[in-house]
Amino acid sequence: MTNGKQTTKKRVLFCATVDYHFKAFHIPYLKWFKEQGWEVHIAASGNLELPFVDEKYDIPIQRSPFKVKNLTAYNQLKETIDNNQYQIIHCHTPMGGVLARIAARAARKNGTKVIYTAHGFHFCKGAPLVNWLLYYPIERMLASYTDCLITINSEDYNLSKSHGFKAGVIEHVHGVGVNTDVYRPVDQLRKNMIRRSFGYSPEDFLLLYAAEFNKNKNQQLLINAFTKVKGDIPNAKLLLAGEGPLLEECKALARKLGIDEYVHFLGLRNDVELLVKMSDLAVASSLREGLPVNILEAMACGLPVVATENRGHRELVKNNETGFINNPLDVGKFASKIIELAQSEYMRNKLGKSSRLMIEQNYGVTNVLDQKSRIYRRYMKEMEELKWAAH
Repeated sequence: MTNGKQTTKKRVLFCATVDYHFKAFHIPYLKWFKEQGWEVHIAASGNLELPFVDEKYDIPIQRSPFKVKNLTAYNQLKETIDNNQYQIIHCHTPMGGVLARIAARAARKNGTKVIYTAHGFHFCKGAPLVNWLLYYPIERMLASYTDCLITINSEDYNLSKSHGFKAGVIEHVHGVGVNTDVYRPVDQLRKNMIRRSFGYSPEDFLLLYAAEFNKNKNQQLLINAFTKVKGDIPNAKLLLAGEGPLLEECKALARKLGIDEYVHFLGLRNDVELLVKMSDLAVASSLREGLPVNILEAMACGLPVVATENRGHRELVKNNETGFINNPLDVGKFASKIIELAQSEYMRNKLGKSSRLMIEQNYGVTNVLDQKSRIYRRYMKEMEELKWAAH
C-alpha cells in the first residue's frame, strides 16, 4: 500500500496517548483482531506488556496539546505508519486521535481506513468557552481525515451530525463495554464476606466513587454532601478510590469538616470489582463525562447511582429508574437523594435491578464487540473487494 509496495499481511494499528488505555478498555478488541488472523500493533506512550499484540511502539504522546514533545511523537508515529502498511488504524484519546489522523494522511490516500473513537468531546453542552474555542475547530477539521468517527453517547453523536463533521461515517457505539460476567450482583452473604475482608461491617452503608482526584471529577461535592448524609445515616461511609493532584486537598477538606473518620481514601486500586460488589450505592460527582466506566461497572453489579448532571451520566442514570441526576451546584439535593436511597432498601433494589438490566441489554462487552466488529468488517470487506478489483 505505502511507498508503492503491496502487502498481503493484514495489520491494524491501535493508537492512544498512553498504553494503559488499552489494558483498561480494549483487550477484547485486540483479541478479536487476532482471531481474524490480523497482526496487531500498538502505538502509545508507556512500556506495558499487552496481550494479543505483535508489535508495540513507545511513542512519547503527551496529554497536553501544548507540549513540544508531541512534535517528536508525531514524527515517530508517521514513520511507524508509513513503514507498516496498515489496512486499519483505530485511534483513541484526544491527542492520540489528533496525531494519528494527521500522521495517517498519506496512508489514507493509499487505502488505509482511519477510525477515531471520541471518548467524550471536551466541548459539549455546559463546557467552558475555552474548550469550544480550542477543541471544537480541531475535531471538526480532523473529521475530514476520518473514515469512521465513533461517538459513545447520544449528545456527541447528535452534535457531530448537526455541526457538519465531515467524517466518512459517524457511528454511535455503547462505549468500551463492561464484562457482565465479572461485574455482576452478589448475594448478601458474599457481600458481607467481602466487607469483612476490607474491615467493614454488614451494618455499614457504603457509598463508592472510583476516579482520579482532579478538578473535573469534583470529589469536593461528595465530601460536602456527606456532612449532611452523616447526620441522617450515622452508619454511612464514603469510599473514594484513586489518586491525583487534588487528593491532599480533598483529605484536608474532610478533616476540616470533621468527617475524615468516615471518608476513606483508598488510593489507586486493582480490586475495584470487589469494592463495587460490597457497596450499597454508587455516587459520581464529575462535571464532564463521555460514558463513565465506573458507573457502567457499578450498574452492572446492580447498584443504584446518585450522580451529577452531564451528558455521560444522563446516558446511563435515569431518574427513578436507575438512580438520580442532580445539579452539581446543589449539594443539599445531592445529599437528600443519597439519604432517600439509604432509607429505602426497596428503592435500592428496584433501581439496582433496572441498572443491571440496562447494562445487560446495551452495554455488555459482547454487545459492544458486536457493534465494533460490524464496523471493522465493513472496512475489511471493502479492502477485499478492492484487492480483487486490482487483480
